[in-house]
Amino acid sequence: MKIHILAGGPDEHMPPLHQSNDVKWVGVDRGVFLLLQQDILPVKAFGDFDSITNAQLKLVREALQDVELYPAEKDATDLELAFEWAIGQKPDSICIFGATGGRLDHMFGSIQLLYKGLKKKANVQMIDNQNIIQLFEPGTYHVDRLKEFHYISFVPFAGGVKELTLEGFKYPLNKHEVELGSTLCISNELIQQRGTFSFTKGILMMVRSNDKRCL
Repeated sequence: MKIHILAGGPDEHMPPLHQSNDVKWVGVDRGVFLLLQQDILPVKAFGDFDSITNAQLKLVREALQDVELYPAEKDATDLELAFEWAIGQKPDSICIFGATGGRLDHMFGSIQLLYKGLKKKANVQMIDNQNIIQLFEPGTYHVDRLKEFHYISFVPFAGGVKELTLEGFKYPLNKHEVELGSTLCISNELIQQRGTFSFTKGILMMVRSNDKRCL
């Protein structure tokens, strides 16, 4: 089972949304209404719904059986509430959409959820029409070339990254230490169909991206 969560980020950053039998959609605030507009019926909805009209909220409540309505003043964002529920379902993967663009505080807050997922050993990605963002703990990983996301960047997330090795990349590395604040690994590219990256300490953010919004 896969869980896809749609938050209410700017429309211009949204990739195409699709329904499939192995995916459960969850809507967050305005994202619930956006899903209904795409003829996608989410299994749950979360939010204070302060970003949609009363008429739109009425449509949401009529269409969905499971709507969790929260006050605007609370200790967690609407997206975090949805994310915590999704983690509890123990899915194979979680993809978060509609969480980038617009307010930077919201975006950076959403990226923190990737860290929370990492600590709980969950496979979590944040996706928009130009980027895929993931966090990794020390280990060895394989990454395949994607036409839609040509560039691959690696950024230390918390402290430095030790012994980073990149194989199959245009700019390879061999057991290199990448300090927090470094831009060394920005805009790399795969020169083979599959590449490998590994490191022994730290938390590494991988951003797959493209210059154009091509999805």
